[in-house]
Amino acid sequence: MGSRQQGTLTQWDDAKGYGFITPDAGGGRLFVHARAFGLRSWRPYVGERLSYEAGRDPQGKARAQRVKALQPRRPQPAARAAAPRPSADAARGSVILMLIPAFAALVLAVHLAWPMPHAVWGSYMALSLATFIVYAGDKRAARKGQWRVAESTLHGLALFCGWPGALLAQQLLAHKRGKPAFMRVFWGTVALNILAFIALFTPALNPWGRFLH
Repeated sequence: MGSRQQGTLTQWDDAKGYGFITPDAGGGRLFVHARAFGLRSWRPYVGERLSYEAGRDPQGKARAQRVKALQPRRPQPAARAAAPRPSADAARGSVILMLIPAFAALVLAVHLAWPMPHAVWGSYMALSLATFIVYAGDKRAARKGQWRVAESTLHGLALFCGWPGALLAQQLLAHKRGKPAFMRVFWGTVALNILAFIALFTPALNPWGRFLH
């Protein structure tokens, strides 16, 4: 194994878990996988100074191995003075949360009109609890600079009956609700889930629903 070299992480894909190091000594960029960093409490980031050993993968391609940081963990940006939030924000959050009991009332009304499997109730409760826990874990990872849950996973949980738990987590944990792009997709999953519920369990509105009763 060669001597240790130094370089800068100039490209990193968090979702795929790999990137490229530009060596100080010059030459082409060197591939580096997340496993090469070993155990550490923060994620690699572009601009991080690193030392490494040059090696090769089983196919003979050059890559960085046994990577170590040359500087402390990237400092977190200084927190801005928290501006007082208008009471309208709290009121808006309360209105949004009212969607959960409103949907529960819809489910009860549908069940009284067209009795449906008890598993439907259980699915919403179990998936909502699981989704809340995943959101809480992702919030904790964000604070510690650790690996995050993919947004596609959060949207998938919301689509498959977990959106009440996601909505509760967004409001109580203040997580993801400030990202407009994420929230647009989230509300799309909520709408699709509710429409699917109505289509499947209200035979008076959708004749195909009769096959489930």
